[in-house]
This record gives sequence, C-alpha cells and structure tokens, in this order.
Amino acid sequence: MAFTYQAIEDTYQGLSAITLRADRYEAVVLPTVGANLIAFRDTVTGSKFLREPASNKMDDFLEKPAVYGIPVLFPPNRYEDGKFPWNGVVYEFPINEEDTNNHLHGFLHTIPWDIEEIGTTATSSYVSLVQHVDASHPVYSYLPHAFTFRLRYTLGENGLLQHVSIRNNGSEPMPCLLGFHTAINAPFEPGSEAGDCTFTLTTGRRRELNERMLPTGGFQPLSAEEEAMKTGGISPFFEAMDNHYTAEPQGGRNRMVLTDKRTGTKLIYDVGTAYKHWMVWNNKLVGGFFCPEPQLNLVNAPNIDLPADEIGLVSVAAGEIWEETSRLYVVRSAG
Repeated sequence: MAFTYQAIEDTYQGLSAITLRADRYEAVVLPTVGANLIAFRDTVTGSKFLREPASNKMDDFLEKPAVYGIPVLFPPNRYEDGKFPWNGVVYEFPINEEDTNNHLHGFLHTIPWDIEEIGTTATSSYVSLVQHVDASHPVYSYLPHAFTFRLRYTLGENGLLQHVSIRNNGSEPMPCLLGFHTAINAPFEPGSEAGDCTFTLTTGRRRELNERMLPTGGFQPLSAEEEAMKTGGISPFFEAMDNHYTAEPQGGRNRMVLTDKRTGTKLIYDVGTAYKHWMVWNNKLVGGFFCPEPQLNLVNAPNIDLPADEIGLVSVAAGEIWEETSRLYVVRSAG
C-alpha cells in the first residue's frame, strides 16, 4: 500500500501551525502556544483522539492551554508556596494557583517554541521543536540552568510518536521535572457516547494528597473502581478524579488503553517506563474528555523527603541528556 506523507506550515483557527499527515492520520502542532500537539485525527473515520478547542472557544484555549491537546508541563503540577530546594539553592516560581498558594505547571506550555525542522521520510512526517534556555531566556530567572529542550513528533502508519530530550548545557546538575497534561476525548469515535468508553491504566498505589493537593508521603487504599481501572476497565467518569498514582507497568509497558465498546476500537497511550507517576483528572465530570497525565516525578517532589528513585526526582548532570518516548496509536476491531 502506498502512503502519503506531508509536513507543512499551516494555520489552525488563526494560529500558526505545523500539520503532519500520514495517509489516514493527521496531527497539528502549535509552535506559538507551547508546542501543543492540539490535534490527532483519523481522517477516514472522522475520529478525534485529543480535545481540541471549538471555533468559539479559542479564547478559553489561549487562557487555559493546559486542558487541550498535549501540553508540556515543566515542572508538572503543583509546588508548595512556589518554591523548591535544589543543590543547596531554593528556586522560586510565581504563585499562580491562589487557592492553594502553589505554583502550577511551569511555563513551557504557554510560550512560543522554535521550529527546528519539519519534513518527511519514506515512512513518516515529522516536526522538531526546541527551547534553547540560557541567561537571556525568560525561564532562566526561575530555573537558572542552561539547557536545550527538544520535542519531536513523528506521524506514521503506527500512529503518533513523541520523543522528548533535555540536554544540560550548564556546569551544574539540573532538575528534570516533566509531565504531559494529555487531554483524551471520550468518546473519540463519531456516533459514540461517553457510556461506550472504558479505560485501563497502569497505576499502582494512590498517593494521599492534602487540602492543598500536595502529597503527604502516604498512600490511600484503592476503591473497587480504582482496582477495575487497573485491570478490567471502567468508565473514565466513574467519579470525579483529580488523583495521583504511582505507575506500575504491566508486561513491560506503561500505558492507558481507552476502548470504545460500540466499535471495538482501542486508543493506546504508551508513555514509556521512565514516567513513574500518573495524574488522572476528569474535569469534575463535565464530560467529553479526561486527562491521563504521565509524570516523571511525584508532585512537589523536591520538597518531599523520600528517596529520589521512588519519587522520580531526576538530576541531569552537566553535558548529559535525559530522553524518553511515548506513542499514541489506534487498534481497530477486525470486524
């Protein structure tokens, strides 16, 4: 079968965009809004796998880009009083969640990224986007390290591949605190309803969170529904969730599987085993989407006195690179 691959500079609802095409699949990245992968679609069936803003909701998207597409969180989630210690220094981030007096989600999901390369191969289309952070970069005043953050998306017949790499260009070790607030449509198939959808997730234990949504260091018992989430599958809307879990890979894979029971189609989000934690958020049961969020680190990790390996507190030494891949792909019923 001959496949058609394209990678073009484009627009998306008035914003600069890069559109990738690989036969039946299409993906759209927004370089000027945090390198957000705002769309992943099957153009044959009309399936839309990620939450996209409606044409009359672009103001909402620009105000809250973290709840659409695949936003880059660096650092992810909440940090107590906007502060955390690192290598003998206390870093201070602005308080942007006043109700909890925390900093939330970092900066890379809102600022422009540079387009490093776009193109095609014999089997794919791709785009590489980059942040070169040094003393002149706005992020440096909060995270004083020189580093290169590179995000590459490749689209092919096997779905959407994400490759992230972070290179420390400075002379001191830097913290690598990373997550993705991935907004998955449920349902994603035309003609299906939320009740047609069940999901499984490779979660382990549920972290206990305090009234400020920060981990206490302890755990909570799993409900019967949360046990079903790990194995047999359950609706992504079985209850309101803003929950934090350890990751527990199964069969060597760390993933979310969303199944449309009406069509038999499965959407698989395989995030790589370096992501040792999951957040699960379903927007207070408003419906339409939920967010299985892979995180390298425990929420507020630098402020928690637990072993670094346990909480995913990763240090990248001078000149070294941390990297990981994730993939979104579709398995359709043979019938």
